[in-house]
Amino acid sequence: MVSLPVTDATAEGSQRRAKDRVDGELSRWRGALIVAGWAALASVALTFVQVWIYVQWPSPETVKGFYSLFADNPLLGLASLDLLYIVNNLLVLLVYLGLFLVLRRRFPSTVTIGLLLGTVGMAAYMASNTAFEMLSLANAYAAADAAGQVALLGAGEAMLAVFEGTAFDIYYILSGITLFLFAGAVFDSERFSRATGVWGLIAAAFMMIPSTAGTIGMVFALGSLVPWVVFAALAGRHLLRLVR
Repeated sequence: MVSLPVTDATAEGSQRRAKDRVDGELSRWRGALIVAGWAALASVALTFVQVWIYVQWPSPETVKGFYSLFADNPLLGLASLDLLYIVNNLLVLLVYLGLFLVLRRRFPSTVTIGLLLGTVGMAAYMASNTAFEMLSLANAYAAADAAGQVALLGAGEAMLAVFEGTAFDIYYILSGITLFLFAGAVFDSERFSRATGVWGLIAAAFMMIPSTAGTIGMVFALGSLVPWVVFAALAGRHLLRLVR
């Protein structure tokens, strides 16, 4: 049997057919990718809103302060206990789903592990957030007598301990690992710019220390905001371009 030489035209034709197959698969997920792209951009906008709220109305430092805030403005009280962060995390999970759909053929193990860890991390965060429990305690505190208020202050301390406890730290670390995995895949993918991956890797590096770890934790948390916003904006733009 005589082997025919592989010409440049043949190679280009094979690459084109492979690309067409991949594009055909992505077209089946067009709706999910559009949602993921807009979720990324919405996450960027929501991050700015969260920062603005925290600058304008810093969170109270005591349980009694939270109870007073809930009495004056329940919505602001919920926002001070990361109500918007719950929404933001759901948006981020949609972004990771979109990245998974785009990257799963070339990096199946990496993005599958990333999506799994990200989902577990989000679930841990949902379990750690006690915003509505604090709202309920604040309402009870306002109607309680002196002895009841003392007990409710203790209950509030327990809720805040859960809010910044083990589940939150697990969420934070898993989120950093998840971002490392996805950003690394994005960096090596021809469907995204290298800059997108670099910004994601920088944000992930800052997320390796939980925000609950004292001053250094807060510094790292604030340091992760800018690279995350850039990564999300670039990733969202690329996801939307893929389905045009």
